[in-house]
Amino acid sequence: MLSVAGADHIITMDLHASQIQGFFDIPVDNLYAEPAVLKWIKENIPEWRNCIIVSPDAGGAKRVTSIADRLNVDFALIHKERKKANEVAAMVLVGDVKDRVAILVDDMADTCGTICHAADKLLEAGATKVYAILTHGIFSGPAISRINNACFEAVVVTNSIPQDRHMKECSKIQVIDVSMMFAEAVRRTHNGESVSYLFSNVPY
Repeated sequence: MLSVAGADHIITMDLHASQIQGFFDIPVDNLYAEPAVLKWIKENIPEWRNCIIVSPDAGGAKRVTSIADRLNVDFALIHKERKKANEVAAMVLVGDVKDRVAILVDDMADTCGTICHAADKLLEAGATKVYAILTHGIFSGPAISRINNACFEAVVVTNSIPQDRHMKECSKIQVIDVSMMFAEAVRRTHNGESVSYLFSNVPY
């Protein structure tokens, strides 16, 4: 639809699967939230050197290992066996979170069932605090009430989706502004400069 409507270049962020870039026959720049996430962690979590980065499912392992490497900390993952779509079954924590700040990282959160279960699991396993950092905060259905009732210090999302209403309904939601990353990508594309600088740097 985007191509047919006349778009000749797509700039997006943290596609759910990077293969989606191949669906287009026009250039696609898939920016990463990771540099902004690293900046947020260092500026807002005083104990970040003693944290552990946790993926709420095996699919996000690559994302968390990358962040853990850049921070020089350990990572863990939660393996879940789903019975059917949108229903979380048994969850198994792989890794040691005892006496550490756990930071759950994922690309999106919809109804938040998985991350709220994961947060409980991490506290049971001895984590001192739990944060969640998610690129796209969809927050549909019972998501906001689940977060309000969960044990997060903060749930951090980018403003790829407007979050004003969600922030009013839930004091735990905090926002990383990625508008500057998109603006810089547009500027670089317009001037024929390299966009790949933004894959590992924040332009502000």
